[in-house]
Amino acid sequence: MANEQFVSRYRKYGEEQPYWKAGIFKIRLPFIHYAWSIPEMVQAVFMCATCLGAIPVLTEVLGVSYEVALSMVIINGFFYNLHVLLGDPVVPGWITPAIPLITAFLEDGYAIGPERTQALIAMQLILGVIFLVFGITGIGGKMVHLVPNSVKAGVLMGGGLSAIIGEISATGRYWTYPISITVGVLIAYFCLFSPIWAKMRRQNKVIDVIGKFGMLPAIIIGIVLGPLVGELAIPDVQWWPLFKIPEFGNIWNQLSPFAIGWPSATTWLAAIPTAIVVYIIAFGDFVTSEELIASADEIRQDEKIDFNANRSNVISGIRNVAMAICCPYTQTCGPLWAAVTAAVSQRYKEGPKAMESIYSGAGTFRWSTFVCVALIPISSLLQPVLPVALSLTLIVQGFICTQLAMNMCRTDIERGICGVMGAVLAIQGAAWGLAVGLILFFLLFEGKKKEQSQQAAVSASSENNRD
Repeated sequence: MANEQFVSRYRKYGEEQPYWKAGIFKIRLPFIHYAWSIPEMVQAVFMCATCLGAIPVLTEVLGVSYEVALSMVIINGFFYNLHVLLGDPVVPGWITPAIPLITAFLEDGYAIGPERTQALIAMQLILGVIFLVFGITGIGGKMVHLVPNSVKAGVLMGGGLSAIIGEISATGRYWTYPISITVGVLIAYFCLFSPIWAKMRRQNKVIDVIGKFGMLPAIIIGIVLGPLVGELAIPDVQWWPLFKIPEFGNIWNQLSPFAIGWPSATTWLAAIPTAIVVYIIAFGDFVTSEELIASADEIRQDEKIDFNANRSNVISGIRNVAMAICCPYTQTCGPLWAAVTAAVSQRYKEGPKAMESIYSGAGTFRWSTFVCVALIPISSLLQPVLPVALSLTLIVQGFICTQLAMNMCRTDIERGICGVMGAVLAIQGAAWGLAVGLILFFLLFEGKKKEQSQQAAVSASSENNRD
């Protein structure tokens, strides 16, 4: 435990990064408890394009103006910082795969205006309460460990498949920006996952510097390539005013339940199923977070990383309740931005010289995006590239989720359940996918002894082949 009288950002080998104890929370501030990370700060300047990608969805679904939507993004950006601030070692984000489900729930049953906004308030408040209850009672943490391995893998597989399918389907963004997205995805995959690129980084200092910025090269190329091929408009950069001050008055009058009225009993009841399904989808983020952090913690023995699913549930619940009351958000408040957390984790694995602490990367990135989305020159520069940035993030997330899902599977039966459940979840939705996964698990479960003997046989076979 950290010394509460004198807290240094430097730790002894194998200990946790210092913090201030506050119940379940571990408070960490930049420059006091962890070092500022320049690569993550630079990456945030351009990756905030994904955060700004919420604007077209908010204007279309809720009928708010661009200025109000930008204000909502800034407020949401502030709440992102609660995770690292309170001890969660990840980069939080949206519950992205749930966005189509949420927009369908709102558009199919409620007229645009106060009625639709009230429905979103009801759904997000219920979601926030689910997060809080699961976190406070400890159910959230137990679920991560009690849910069968094959089902957890299936949730990841389904999330990854749905993210990619959504982008390349007939109505996906890919067909509007095919060249920009294709080139951007190939560059993002190469810079994040290629062993060839990793070898080039070890041999060349310039390439190593580029590699520290994760998905940034892909975003920059999208900004340059998009206008050249006619898929994106040339940015019209505005230099003044420098900062966007959120329009709190308009947000209050148009979106707050204290101004427009609270949802009716019928609306509350109608919102419950959607909120439950959204949480089921978010559950996959806790699984992904645990896997990403565990893989990083295994390599970096100099720092002990404490990922607590209960704490992450509580923080996510606070964010959703706060946003629902302040300015309900169609993207909702999820516990993980998988693509960026993976990029931070990859650089963290390079050692203390690359990144002092996992909190340095995650904390710097989120504080920087909060500032960047409020900077008018940056938001105006990135405005044309917002759809492409969002698409790149989703497709990278798809790669990460499917990769982790396959790595989690230990037996052939687990791989089969994972694949079938993932496909059903991606095509029919979270509730169907979860039901199929659980049914297959109980139908095909062999017991621990048989499972262990199968693993032992596979290991023995591998050893014989190696000899």
